[in-house]
Amino acid sequence: MGELATTAPKPIWRHLYAQVLAAIVVGGLIGHFAPDWGVALKPLGDGFIKLVKLVVAPLVFVTIVTGIAHMRDMAAVGRVAGRALAYFLAVSTLALIVGLVVANVVEPGEGLNVDVAALDSGAVATYVKKAGEGGIVPFLLAIIPDSILSPFTEGNMLQVLFLAISLGAALAIVGAPAAPLLGVLTAAQTGLFRLTALFMAAAPIGAFGAFAFTIGKFGLGAIANLALLIACFYGTSLLFVLIVLGAIARAAGFSILTLIAYLKTELLLVLGTSSSESALPGLMARMERAGCPRTVVGLVVPTGYSFNLDGTNIYMTLAALFIAQACGIDLSLGEQLALLAVAMISSKGAAGVTGAGFITLAATLSVVPSVPVAGMALILGIDRFMSECRALTNFIGNAVACIVVARWEGGIDEAQFAAVFRDRQFGDALPPLPAEQDPD
Repeated sequence: MGELATTAPKPIWRHLYAQVLAAIVVGGLIGHFAPDWGVALKPLGDGFIKLVKLVVAPLVFVTIVTGIAHMRDMAAVGRVAGRALAYFLAVSTLALIVGLVVANVVEPGEGLNVDVAALDSGAVATYVKKAGEGGIVPFLLAIIPDSILSPFTEGNMLQVLFLAISLGAALAIVGAPAAPLLGVLTAAQTGLFRLTALFMAAAPIGAFGAFAFTIGKFGLGAIANLALLIACFYGTSLLFVLIVLGAIARAAGFSILTLIAYLKTELLLVLGTSSSESALPGLMARMERAGCPRTVVGLVVPTGYSFNLDGTNIYMTLAALFIAQACGIDLSLGEQLALLAVAMISSKGAAGVTGAGFITLAATLSVVPSVPVAGMALILGIDRFMSECRALTNFIGNAVACIVVARWEGGIDEAQFAAVFRDRQFGDALPPLPAEQDPD
């Protein structure tokens, strides 16, 4: 098992998290004082996210295949997947309930007295159309790829998971004759992690361009208009992370604050780009460095990106009740519970789609006629600012889920776990490459 590297402290400006933070600040200033320039910088953020997406699918694929193939215990793989899904369902449902309770207590939309007929329903028509394309049956059928290559060309993470789990199980069953292919995939994983490290050097540039665009395009004025809703959502998400996820973390033997400090580089990257996908490779690598088994990391983290969306779930119930309150619609307890039930399903059906939070909200409101879908126009202008909080909460939630499932499996490397969560040996760049660790 490779040991954690200990090096002399580097100057603060050489740490990736410091560079990303500085880039966010400078980008925000440019977006605010020179909005046209900020909007023009959008290609920098888009280009970086495209670089990351280039390696995400193959990296997840080889990580899962090699992890399962070395495990050679299909019952254990099924147990990990079952425990992960059970955890996702429980915590995601709790997030929906938290959003519902806070919306009823704070009532952020009360008193706005919005006329539904005056709202621009055309502004949200695109999201409603995409939401209508969802549903449980199409969602399940879409998990099966049309070809072996289509998951990679289309970037469909659930299809990548399906293919990787199937191939990993096949290689584990075949055993020794599959060793040459397994060796190639292990070498490919090492190369992909190195490629990811090279791409991550551009993270400050990507965060700079993406944040400059956000502020330049939408402006700080959009925040002021619906400040109570934004503050309510950010505050609820913060309390959910610190109290709910904090309690889960403590039960699993680690501190949520230490985990946040450990993931500070990735969290700043998520903040700058408003995309948790941009930090997926780094999260997987850091979970392995923290002592989580490769099989658990490979199964839990990518699956959590589709099924464990705590921030999105808080947003859905909070936003839905905000729209109802703003439009003067008094929802009964039964209607709110129906909204909760629909949100539990739609939050899975629209997973993995670009702008999934807003699309999922449209899918939920389309099924619950009590709340007008046109009311989404009220929050369209601030959705970009909400998406940052959704992505951060989702990201932290998936990190907690990975460690919890690994702890349930009893497979955590306690020495590495203690080095990170007790001795705070965090490191700065991507963690050690897989080839430096014992694959078994």
